[in-house]
Amino acid sequence: MSPRKSASRRARARSAALALVPALLAAGEAHAYIGPGAGFAFVGSLLVLIATFAIAFAIILTWPIRLLYRAITVGNPYKRARAKRVVILGLDGLDPGLVSKFMLEGRMPNFQKLAERGVFRPLDTSVPSMSPVAWSTFATGVDASQHCIYDFLTRDPCTYAPMLSSTDIVAAKRVLNIGRYLIPLGKARMKLLQKSQHFWKLLGEKNIFSIIQRVPITFPPVPFKNGLLLSGMCVPDLRGSQGTFSFFSTETTDGQAKFVGGEQTVLRRRGDVIRSRIVGPDHTMLKSGGRMTLPFSLRPAQDGKSAELEIEGLEPVTLVVGEYSDWVELAFSAGLGIKVRGIARFYLVSTQPEVNLYMTPIHIDPENPAMPIAHPEVYAIYLAKKQGKFATLGLAEDTWALNNRVIDEKVFFDQAMFIYEERERMFLDAVAQSKKGLITTVFDTTDRVQHMFYRYLDPTHPANAGKDTEVWKDAIAQVYEKCDQLLGKVWHLVDDPDTTFMVISDHGFTNFRRCVNVNSWLRDNGYLFLKDENARISGDFLDGVDWSRTRAFALGLTGVFINRKGRERSGIVEEGSEYRKLVQEIADKLGRLVDPQTGESCVRRVAVSQQFFRGPYRFDAPDLLVGWEGGYRFSWECATGQVTETVFSDNDRSWSGDHCVDPSIVPGVFLCNRTISAENPRLIDIPASVLRLFGQEIPRYMQGEMIFPEESQEGSVRGMLDPASLEQSGAAPGALVLAGSEPERKASSQS
Repeated sequence: MSPRKSASRRARARSAALALVPALLAAGEAHAYIGPGAGFAFVGSLLVLIATFAIAFAIILTWPIRLLYRAITVGNPYKRARAKRVVILGLDGLDPGLVSKFMLEGRMPNFQKLAERGVFRPLDTSVPSMSPVAWSTFATGVDASQHCIYDFLTRDPCTYAPMLSSTDIVAAKRVLNIGRYLIPLGKARMKLLQKSQHFWKLLGEKNIFSIIQRVPITFPPVPFKNGLLLSGMCVPDLRGSQGTFSFFSTETTDGQAKFVGGEQTVLRRRGDVIRSRIVGPDHTMLKSGGRMTLPFSLRPAQDGKSAELEIEGLEPVTLVVGEYSDWVELAFSAGLGIKVRGIARFYLVSTQPEVNLYMTPIHIDPENPAMPIAHPEVYAIYLAKKQGKFATLGLAEDTWALNNRVIDEKVFFDQAMFIYEERERMFLDAVAQSKKGLITTVFDTTDRVQHMFYRYLDPTHPANAGKDTEVWKDAIAQVYEKCDQLLGKVWHLVDDPDTTFMVISDHGFTNFRRCVNVNSWLRDNGYLFLKDENARISGDFLDGVDWSRTRAFALGLTGVFINRKGRERSGIVEEGSEYRKLVQEIADKLGRLVDPQTGESCVRRVAVSQQFFRGPYRFDAPDLLVGWEGGYRFSWECATGQVTETVFSDNDRSWSGDHCVDPSIVPGVFLCNRTISAENPRLIDIPASVLRLFGQEIPRYMQGEMIFPEESQEGSVRGMLDPASLEQSGAAPGALVLAGSEPERKASSQS
């Protein structure tokens, strides 16, 4: 292969990572979401479907034989187990303070009952306190310096460009030229970059069965024995991005689309019918490239209450104003008789006087997966056949569309509830099907709704200026009540003596009122320089930075990188004393950073990674991890590597709650029907504890400990903590205090 083609393939692989960055950070332009992630795998989708059904048939046919063989050769894998079944209900972002508040108000009676019968404690989260980091720690039982996930993204030290921290995707090495087509020979390479190994893999090797549903950072799925897995966070959409919505509108500004973000299409009326097209994945099989499209027509009704949507090759769908459609199958033609299949929902916003139509990102069709999203691959097909189509995108709730005000709170909330209901059906199916082994299902709804609706807990939030805060002030409480109702539906698990039932969250939540651009601070303090000496601002992804003089820079939501010689391509900071002196100097200065608007300190702690971490991948970490006080976070621009005019700014976006702060502020939640021996349980302890519950030894590399009493132990912890005992336990300040405005939370932390 020619060097030019090889370089082109590497460029396409890098662009896949670049495409995910803005969606992960809920910012950026439409073109930045485009990536080749779907195009590389769909060619084999038909063969995959045939193969998976063949595998499923073989499994069913040989099941009696394999059962007999295991009984003879393995015996009873649960003979030393203290729990025949462990069920973990993961509620991403569930906050202990809000749980306590709603329990006291009588809105979470099942949680209250479980806390009184078993135990309720704050759960120490990961460092940094981000979902990809925390759930990786949950899956492996080690910290970030051993599983190597510090953020959604990191920088390529060879180019300074952002790259995905979790997934590496490289197109097929060879292609066959046939006329206008390029036919891939072989499969694309998809690799999970998370290090260490999942604890359910260890259980599978001991013949203990697991069902793992939607745990973040499990894409692409890693095969393991004796189990089923459906991937979660970081599964791309059919376009290869982390969520590119489409918006069709007759509204324009100077002839251009009025709205921003996603795939914007200006609609033109032709009589009573509007014709347009849906933009799909890259046309990677065509030498000319481009995108696959699906023509459609929209015929609004005379009464303005509905419209008929007709997509090429499909039966017409009636859309009602103010309601979501069911999942609609979209089949894009790749040529040579090959179809690339996805699914999407449509929401008709209005038809009079203007037509506005929102379409969700195009999800991978679980019945016809264009790329692997489950292990074995037939598992996604099984769920879809049994329960109907469901969201497969890792970040399925469209926070980006709400942040850009393309949709409103109702459209977002309704979408989140649809996804919640799908997840609930999956979880209940897993519980019904498995009487032994491990069941783990993670719900994202709690996290996404808190991100977007936290401002309604704080009427003075900058995003609320001029807006009615009464309508949605109960949105978060409604989601917590939903979780409580789910607990009621599986209460039999709590009463089952053979089942250990846990409710956990990876982190809690706090207010996000003020943005801090650390790159701008580094510029002002002489650590970062731009090529244009007269400029004070830069573009995305550190564009325009003078690396010959820059000693430190920020990218992502976790910390600061030092431009180290021997690690970064143009590194200038020598290892040894120069490096140590610089990181301590920046840490000391950042630790004293004060918000000029309030006069308050905005940083609780700055951790030097080389001192804090001990694992083999600590060299990959940001050199400094900034632990913000509640109310503060890296700015949107800083997260994408921009330098802005000012360091501080108000956060006026819908995304108003966050957890990328000092981990002590945002512990997760731990509830269990068993007593525990640990006063202060940690997320990192869960894998080790589950292994011990099944009678297995804890591997030496795991950093977690057993939190349940061993048979020889006498003491145990039961019940729920009140705020006074929480302070005595040394847990996070204010962890069980009512969450409200930032002044209230700060006052509670100081009391």
